[in-house]
Amino acid sequence: MSRYDGDGEKTFAALPPARGRGFAQTWWGRAWLAALEDGALDAEQVRTGRRLARAGAVGAVSVRPGRLTAVVQDRDRTPHRADVLLDVLTDAQWDRFLDLTVERAGHVAALLDREMPPHLVEDAATAGIELLPGLGDLEAECDCGAWDHCGHTAALCYQVARLLDQDPFVLFLLRGRAEQALLGDLQARGAAEPAGTASPRSEGVDAAEAYLAGHVLPPLPAAPELPEEPGVPPSLDTDARPPEGVDPAALRALAAGTAAQAHALLGEALRPGAERRPFAPRLTVAQDAVRLAAGRTGQPEPASPVADRLAIGSGRSREQLALAVRAWRLGGAAALSVLEEEWTVEGEALARARAALDSAWEDDERPALRARGNRWTVVGAAGQLRLGRDGRWWPYRKERGRWVPDGDAALDPATALASIPPEGEEALSPGGAGLS
Repeated sequence: MSRYDGDGEKTFAALPPARGRGFAQTWWGRAWLAALEDGALDAEQVRTGRRLARAGAVGAVSVRPGRLTAVVQDRDRTPHRADVLLDVLTDAQWDRFLDLTVERAGHVAALLDREMPPHLVEDAATAGIELLPGLGDLEAECDCGAWDHCGHTAALCYQVARLLDQDPFVLFLLRGRAEQALLGDLQARGAAEPAGTASPRSEGVDAAEAYLAGHVLPPLPAAPELPEEPGVPPSLDTDARPPEGVDPAALRALAAGTAAQAHALLGEALRPGAERRPFAPRLTVAQDAVRLAAGRTGQPEPASPVADRLAIGSGRSREQLALAVRAWRLGGAAALSVLEEEWTVEGEALARARAALDSAWEDDERPALRARGNRWTVVGAAGQLRLGRDGRWWPYRKERGRWVPDGDAALDPATALASIPPEGEEALSPGGAGLS
């Protein structure tokens, strides 16, 4: 799976381990590896890179003009940023390449089939344009401190050989021209006609006449298949200094959250019999900050700059944000409201709550509950029930002196309270004195 960002960058998801197979099946993929293996000064580092790539240690690969970037993990899982640099073609070189490509229709057809014609590469070389890298053309940079190719940059090169097998346009992007821009230039040159030879153009027909003719429209294409996981946002870890006020870490978090939300919405739309859902209610800034934090992988890290910004922006401490995320993942905005809002239960809502509590247990099994607002705490135990405004009961337990959400909501208070794990079992013990 890959994600494309305009004309400047394409990010490929990490590939699975390559055990039991070669890295390059195509002639151009093997030529790419030859530039690495023949040009590296330390053959042992190349072998180390091959082992790392075969084991799946290379993360998502970012391809942009002149640079490849990926995070590669050592055998001890220490991550390193690896970059491989290759010179981009000049505008004059691209002009010559486009001219010689459109001279043969087979060249364009092969490229559209994701093939790299050998004659195209040879013709380009004759015109002074080297598409594939040669000896010493692949320049290495790595934060491990190596001055030549290390195991990390070599692993990146092996992984890119697999990408080139699938899509030779990766090479064109690395040389400075993205796929859509390249195809657009080829199309424009192929459509250009010499002066004085323009062919007569059809005047067309009247729109009403065409409609009355009853032409049958082609059927709509089949719905796309749902990807296994959300797309990988483009890499923002570049050498360029970001504009003032722009936080790359925050942008990465927003992009990842957007990709996950789009994947979930597409999954719902493609589900058989799916109906259009009504729009969700608008969230407050404080609620949306929790939603963003909950959409990230794992709990907000204590030292994460993104977590810090979300906590400050929502008026919470880091600990409060982590607790809010825990509630959100259990039930969204409704669960967050139960966590942070204490309200007075009265009138009809109070009558329904008392009826639910009276009927939830047999007389000899009912725990002693002390009520305050919409919270019923089990006397002498670490369990609590909180009533949501929708009439559902949420289980809470005491953890290091604070009440934390501990499970899904239920319409039956006994069911909710019973979901508290074993350390809260004394909250379920019978013999209480009833409600207070």
